[in-house]
Amino acid sequence: MHMVKHETRAGAAPYPGTQAVVRALRLLKAVAAGSGRGLGELSRAQGLNKTTAYRLLTALESEGLVARDPGEAWRLGPELFALGRGAGGAADVREAARPELEALARETRETASLEVLVGRDTLIADEVQGGYVIGTAPAAGTRWPAHATSTGKAILAFADPGSLEAFLAGPLARHTPRTLASAGALRRELRKVKERGWATTHEELEAGYVAVAAPVCDAAGRVVAAVSVGGPRTRLNASTLNRIARRLVAAAAEISFRLGHRPPASSRKKART
Repeated sequence: MHMVKHETRAGAAPYPGTQAVVRALRLLKAVAAGSGRGLGELSRAQGLNKTTAYRLLTALESEGLVARDPGEAWRLGPELFALGRGAGGAADVREAARPELEALARETRETASLEVLVGRDTLIADEVQGGYVIGTAPAAGTRWPAHATSTGKAILAFADPGSLEAFLAGPLARHTPRTLASAGALRRELRKVKERGWATTHEELEAGYVAVAAPVCDAAGRVVAAVSVGGPRTRLNASTLNRIARRLVAAAAEISFRLGHRPPASSRKKART
């Protein structure tokens, strides 16, 4: 076997543009390590002046790799989800969830979706349309404000304390009169969600729309997504939502099991009942 030795001349210049790429990637990693950090903090952490850091961040933003909150904090962007699908992580969740989404849509005749948290939004990773003529329009790839969605609540309720506090410290826009637009109200709601294991949204995102969701865990027990069923309030009353919620908890447990999550046997049995 012949060994090939690659040599670099001392003082040789890197390929054109290499330094900018490396700086941009380091900024991307910094955003990932501390989502919600501002320009000043990111530029100081990377030893860059603000002008250079801003230029690199806006380039990443143009490709959807990072995004800005209204308060000018930087977070990971939705295109990283697509990259994750290609790497296999998110694809595993979609593959594990697809049979359950199809079953939920068939049984309830409402739209069933799989959603992940991206910054302060939930992103629809996959969905299966229900059988009713009047229903929700296809929206895979769409983002919604997490605090106003059942899936966002289901994920946030089980987030680590630091991430949750950072989210609650950010802006909570009011989309309808029923939106939980204060940190206190949302915190109380998330406590209830964590206690019962599923979340709802009652006309908090849009008038007339209601939904229910349950969290999905990975092999390490981290909540990585949520499955939901949603539709018009004329069909999804309180008793119907409670019934669907029990089915969703079982579906989420099955998806989590396919991802390698192994809760106590009693917990999984309870989720199926």
